[in-house]
Amino acid sequence: MKKIVTLILFLTSFSIFSQEDIKANYDKKEVYISMRDGTKLFTAIYTPKDISSRKKYPILMQRTCYSVAPYGEDNYKKSLGPNAFLQKDKYIFVYQDVRGRYMSEGTFTNMTPQVIQKSKKDTDESTDTYDTIDWLIKNIKNNNGKVGQYGTSYPGFYTAVGTLANHPALVASSPQAPISDFFFDDFHHNGAFLMGYFKTFPVFGVQKTKPENKAWYSDQSIKTTSRDGSIFYKEIGTLKEAVDKYYKDNFFMQEIVNHPNYDDFWKSRNLLPHLKGIDHAVMTVGGWYDAEDLAGPLNIYKTIEKNNPKAKNTIVMGPFSHGGWSREAGKHYHNDVYFGDSIATFYQKNIEHKFFNHYLKEKSKESAKLPEAYMFDTGKKEWKTFENWPPKESTKLNFYLSSNGKLDTKKSESANFSEYYSDPNNPVPSSINYAEYNGFTPRNYMSEDQRFALSRPDVVTFTTDYLTEDITLAGEIMAKLKIASTETDGDFIVKLIDIYPADEPQNKDKPNVLYANYHQMVRSEVMPARFRNSFEKPEPLTPNATTEVNFRLQDVLHTFKKGHKIQIQVQSTWYPLIAVNPQKFLENPYLSEKQDYTKAFIKIFEESHLEVEILK
Repeated sequence: MKKIVTLILFLTSFSIFSQEDIKANYDKKEVYISMRDGTKLFTAIYTPKDISSRKKYPILMQRTCYSVAPYGEDNYKKSLGPNAFLQKDKYIFVYQDVRGRYMSEGTFTNMTPQVIQKSKKDTDESTDTYDTIDWLIKNIKNNNGKVGQYGTSYPGFYTAVGTLANHPALVASSPQAPISDFFFDDFHHNGAFLMGYFKTFPVFGVQKTKPENKAWYSDQSIKTTSRDGSIFYKEIGTLKEAVDKYYKDNFFMQEIVNHPNYDDFWKSRNLLPHLKGIDHAVMTVGGWYDAEDLAGPLNIYKTIEKNNPKAKNTIVMGPFSHGGWSREAGKHYHNDVYFGDSIATFYQKNIEHKFFNHYLKEKSKESAKLPEAYMFDTGKKEWKTFENWPPKESTKLNFYLSSNGKLDTKKSESANFSEYYSDPNNPVPSSINYAEYNGFTPRNYMSEDQRFALSRPDVVTFTTDYLTEDITLAGEIMAKLKIASTETDGDFIVKLIDIYPADEPQNKDKPNVLYANYHQMVRSEVMPARFRNSFEKPEPLTPNATTEVNFRLQDVLHTFKKGHKIQIQVQSTWYPLIAVNPQKFLENPYLSEKQDYTKAFIKIFEESHLEVEILK
């Protein structure tokens, strides 16, 4: 009850911050800022009314492809900045439409490549960030000379690449759910196309022809015809048929279809090799259940940590879906799983607010004394702090996939195997939450109950006995499969699952969810066999020959509790999340026809294992 009362008081205290309140405390100005090549970017600036030579404020900026609306100097946002605490403290809040989006000039490019050798007029997102900061510092009166930047999802990418601006006024950056590489984030996982993102393409693949203050691409959006979203994906046909029907003129979809491998097109859009020379404070934020951008935050943090010894580098990972830390839900759930109360508020007040307040209003050259890694244990359901991520004190442990269905830490010396039958015409569903298939992107599957897959003949399972003590996985996970297939290609999906005890109590908030024996997915990933040796040069499988398919699942911090079980599920289809692999090697699988769909028998040998990091 005390927690509930505290939450109500908190929400009540911030409910007074309305659009009218922002008007009363901030002045709004809209300007076009010229970049070094002459392109003008539309920028909205909210300045505290009490700013003066005696009361200066720092600048907190977001650059976005999703619109800085509302437009018009008399039309104000309903909230400012990443959270209410920062809005209350007052900053100069700046929002900018990036090139080619909404009211800005220029041509939009997805994941704008970095320019390696820059002439005076060469541009990329880091130069646009520099030019914007430079203009703001020189033209906004009574700023304190310090700039911070933040953004979630695509704006998280603009924040991450903005760290390379190297402007002396830039002292704090917080990329949140940032994209790092579209071949491994968002639209692909290890090069496998996310069919579940199919309806998003009008947003990213239609150029505007004039300044726009609303979504110019909305007439190309696919209309929902049934509350059961699975019907659309069952009737859509092959990926080629779907693209031909809906996206012949969508430039982004055509780029994807024309670049099935990790060629120079994708490599030039990989941000990670460029993350060098960063010397200011960076706090990367992500969610353990972020179905869109989980790889991005982890890889960006690790790359900055490796290559930038002068950067004050921090990572935060909570029990959130995409951007879930930016909004308070009171009782925090992901799908059916409850993680605690006011978790987003804790992050905003104790982590995000402290980060920006310290570096922008206090001593930017000194550390804010935040932990290196602020991570949420999704099994124990509590925050943990670490001096390194992954923790240096973690030790490796292998879980072997025994042919008797056991998940064992002891390696077998036998040549036994498990076998399943995979049919692209009858794929394993990625979720039984059919209504969510109508959404922008699927999200709840990340922790969904996996019992629906147990009876499938095209899914093999490996399960421990009931645990006699807690086991905490903390760090990276590698799937190391030894396989043989009767066909020349195929996907391999590995799911890590926490099985609840048979006497797990019910949750009164979710009376229709059976928690006894609940099979909570903790982590999952897909790997096309064609890319097992190289993402640049795919290779077919040799039918019936044994081969290794090794790939990384994203990091976890999860305690499997005493009395629970650990399970691994392996399968080769995962639809409609992942586009169907025809299981026949093709130079370009995006062009596969229905007659290319080939059934396969697949063996998983006992040498196969999951390599995890254990924290004792």
